[in-house]
Amino acid sequence: MKTPLVLLALAFSLVLSVSAQVYKVEPISSPPTDLPAAYAAAVQPQGYRVSGPSGLWCEVWIAKTVSNVGKPGDAAITFAIPQGSLVGILRFPGKGADRRGQVIPAGVYTMRYSDFPADGAHQGAAPQRDFALLTPIAADPDPAAKPDFDTLVKWSIKASGTNHPAVFSMESPPQGAATGSLTKEGENDWTLTVKAGDVTFSVILVGKAEG
Repeated sequence: MKTPLVLLALAFSLVLSVSAQVYKVEPISSPPTDLPAAYAAAVQPQGYRVSGPSGLWCEVWIAKTVSNVGKPGDAAITFAIPQGSLVGILRFPGKGADRRGQVIPAGVYTMRYSDFPADGAHQGAAPQRDFALLTPIAADPDPAAKPDFDTLVKWSIKASGTNHPAVFSMESPPQGAATGSLTKEGENDWTLTVKAGDVTFSVILVGKAEG
């Protein structure tokens, strides 16, 4: 019979194993072989593979350049990236999820920038208003397109399958985060820091917004 002290140690060990949801990132040397030529030319050849406790989570390729000119007029907006700009490509090898916790089917998706309106319909996912919206790549054939907010939302709900777009929060890099690094923020979030031309930003690839 195990003593109470041994049982306590086992329970503590179990708690640690459950809570230690560790994710890691490694470089990828080339984009997917089936990526349309226009997109293969628009993204950087080196990508990032993010893996977690259950194996491979997602793969990301960042756009070669992203414009970020001027200063946002709203303190809740971090970037001055033009609405609808391509910021990258994301592939879920299996069932994925976005920042809202919505299930995203396996597949390849474009990631386009949008700052969300300051209204009740679009609050609660994050304190800042900068997001990358996912669209199935088959529904988004032109990398140079810059869809307005309403159009991009219509495209993105094809990824989420709900009335809400599939979203990932974008933010300024955590202090000291190097390009290509994965940083844990808070209890559940994992942030990938990347660079597109002269613009460095971070995107929360793992985690779920509270509220």
